[in-house]
Amino acid sequence: MVNPIIRTAAEADGAALAELDRRTWSPLHAVQPRPEPPYEPFFTERNRPEHILVAEAGDRLAGYIRLVVPTPLACNAHVRQIQGLAVDDDFRGQGVARALLRAAAEEALRQGAVRLTLRVLGHNAPARSLYASEGFVEEGVLPGEFLLEGAYVDDVLMGRSLTP
Repeated sequence: MVNPIIRTAAEADGAALAELDRRTWSPLHAVQPRPEPPYEPFFTERNRPEHILVAEAGDRLAGYIRLVVPTPLACNAHVRQIQGLAVDDDFRGQGVARALLRAAAEEALRQGAVRLTLRVLGHNAPARSLYASEGFVEEGVLPGEFLLEGAYVDDVLMGRSLTP
């Protein structure tokens, strides 16, 4: 187990985050095609450093989690949504994803949220198990929502309260 330092991303992390995304791409969790050159920048107008928490282990970027307001609607401002979680293969199984999930929940609370949601592919049993162990419950399923590598895959909606 590692004890990563979790911090908000900086613009300077963009190249390392993009490389991490490319290395960890898998049809187990990705709905976008495998990245091919020329690569897009990691940070965009919709994906800003302030949306990303990174985990550092020693001098290495071990993973990241993306935490955003799910919609621009004022009536939805009490919710934060996880829209991306990646952990370097060298750090899998060492508590990095769990540390990032917990940090995201703390950050969501700090931002005034009372609810945290995410979407996960139905066939991603390891991620679903991790989320459940952190208090997320299945709240809905969109059957066959994605066609990935010739197979229809469910989109599972999960959420949890951030208040007791």
